[in-house]
Amino acid sequence: MKRESLNIVILGLSITSSWGNGHATTFRGLVRELANRGHQVLFLERDVPWYATSRDLPNPGYCDTQLYTSLSDLQTQFTEQVREADFVMVGSYVPEGVAVGQWVIKTAQGIKAFYDIDTPVTLAKLEREDYEYLHPNLIPQYDLYLSFTGGPTLDLLEQKYGSPKARPLYCSFDPELYYPEQQELKWDLGYLGTYSDDRQPPLEKLMLDAARQWPQGKFVVAGPQYPESIQWPNNTQYIHHLPPAEHRQFYNSQRFTQNITRLDMIKAGYSPSVRLFEAAACGTPIISDFWDGLDSIFTFDSEILVAYSATDTLRFLQEISETERQAISEKARQKVLVQHTAAHRALEVEQYIREYKILV
Repeated sequence: MKRESLNIVILGLSITSSWGNGHATTFRGLVRELANRGHQVLFLERDVPWYATSRDLPNPGYCDTQLYTSLSDLQTQFTEQVREADFVMVGSYVPEGVAVGQWVIKTAQGIKAFYDIDTPVTLAKLEREDYEYLHPNLIPQYDLYLSFTGGPTLDLLEQKYGSPKARPLYCSFDPELYYPEQQELKWDLGYLGTYSDDRQPPLEKLMLDAARQWPQGKFVVAGPQYPESIQWPNNTQYIHHLPPAEHRQFYNSQRFTQNITRLDMIKAGYSPSVRLFEAAACGTPIISDFWDGLDSIFTFDSEILVAYSATDTLRFLQEISETERQAISEKARQKVLVQHTAAHRALEVEQYIREYKILV
């Protein structure tokens, strides 16, 4: 059966700049794969100064990317495109997102979706009556609510907030960018992530305390915004900034990598970080904190290692043989290759669109 080519419009935080946000890489992979499957994509992005000076992909070759300066500029330039599209998707953290969403719902004749790349944060905001980019009244008006978080949160979105159809659309990775390559193993354990108040205590508990207890081990933390007051263990290297182009080399230079999860995501569960998929794709075994739903992504002990204390971390680092380490990494790599690439997410979008059309 011939696949239907869709006319798609996406209003997202950014596709042109990956500076300080995880949205751009998510949109790049998804949009590229939608284009590879024959769909036409128009990506609309608010032109803001903090991205204007740091656009690492100003003109993606796989979609038509257009910048707008204000809500009125958006409405003036792109009403026809939004009205005529088969599928219109508004992302989380879009500036003036509530007004943008209201306009899309009023204007678009095709399927209207909200793509929440920040679901636990969004729900916490709604509870505080912080309607920065989404209002509860909008949720029932979007035909689809596509969420970075799965599990019970989807039921909450439907039952409490009235979404007609809440479905998971997890983050993904690009297998052309993340894969095993031969590198010198510089560190026993590494962590990649921007500083946050809620992640620092588990980072101390699971990784830095392990470093202090094992002076012979080699550890590394990479990411911006860590306070100068942090006392790094003597055997822990700190790298202030690591651009995405160097992430693959970073993962391939570690025996194991540490995963630490934001508190909102732990509370929600079923919220895999893109770092999990990228590290697994590089063939680097993961030592993670625990959260509900993690075992729906990876099988414990054979595909991922779960630590509850520095003692657990040290046991993994010191007692797992090289053969077992490589077996864990390969099983995790195969899992993400068959379930969590950007191409899989494009297929899921098509599936949700087909399901919606059948229902209506």
